[in-house]
Amino acid sequence: MDKKLTDKNLNKLAKLLQVSGDKSRLKILCLLFAKKKICVSMIARESGLSIANASHHLRVMARAGLLEPKKEGKEVCYFPVKSRLALDLKRFVCRHS
Repeated sequence: MDKKLTDKNLNKLAKLLQVSGDKSRLKILCLLFAKKKICVSMIARESGLSIANASHHLRVMARAGLLEPKKEGKEVCYFPVKSRLALDLKRFVCRHS
């Protein structure tokens, strides 16, 4: 069996795909991939979500390891983590959105 296909790796991949499988989260990911870093208020404005809703989706994706938050003054900004999965998601999400 391929070392990458361990139960632990498959469980992690399944969780990341589940978290990113929401329509609003896909929209947010596409915005993030296009801008590299974006703050909650701008994500809300550009996605049509409320600030609270955008913030919730961002926190969920950050907890899952897809995004990295960074506080900038009173705002929280997010950027995609640098990983093979993030790169694959970028290629897939942005191609199909």
